Amino acid sequence: MTLSVRSDQAERMDTDCADFADYSRCLRDLSRVNVVTLTHRPMLSWLAKRAKGEFSVLDIACGHGDALRAIRRRFPDARLTGIDLNPWAIRAAREATDAAAGIDFINDDAFAYVPTRKFDFVITSQFTHHLTNDQVAVFLRWLQDNAGQGWFVGDLQRNAIPYYGFPVLARLMFWHRFVREDGRISIARSFIRPEWEVLLRQAGIDARQASIGWFFPFRLCVATR
Repeated sequence: MTLSVRSDQAERMDTDCADFADYSRCLRDLSRVNVVTLTHRPMLSWLAKRAKGEFSVLDIACGHGDALRAIRRRFPDARLTGIDLNPWAIRAAREATDAAAGIDFINDDAFAYVPTRKFDFVITSQFTHHLTNDQVAVFLRWLQDNAGQGWFVGDLQRNAIPYYGFPVLARLMFWHRFVREDGRISIARSFIRPEWEVLLRQAGIDARQASIGWFFPFRLCVATR
């Protein structure tokens, strides 16, 4: 596998899981990956610098809902909504989330969903590597137009160290085999900084409006300043 360009290899979890129970186990293990690899730390830090008083957050491709639960623990008064195209993801997120947390989960296409009012912040984690370059540019423009106070995109960095290292970690942690296999594919499908710079320009977003930050371990996050 060469990492000089993005891979277009398809991931298996959304298509090859045998049933809901199998898919739910994948999502549960992905949420554990997020804990071990500090996935939500950059987003929470970014949000803490901007969020004042009551505010609303939309999480696109929310998966297991763990990003929203992390926000709820830190911001008890936030209005939180997750949206995912996969109905199994929404079912799993609802089952994993205490009803008292007050988080809404919606099964819908984010680009077709019309909220009653604009969300203050829009976030997404490890979603953009599932898209083509052209789709990412369109998505960035959508974020710029639809987030009331700001947006945050967290994703992986294409790099040989996580590409070869993640399968070892996944085996040691006994994570679901689709998580082990798709994790490496996700890394190969992800971006490097110059590619994000090109995508931002294609979306008509300049350096005064958004920044690209590197975070340990091997994450590139793109967000409004």
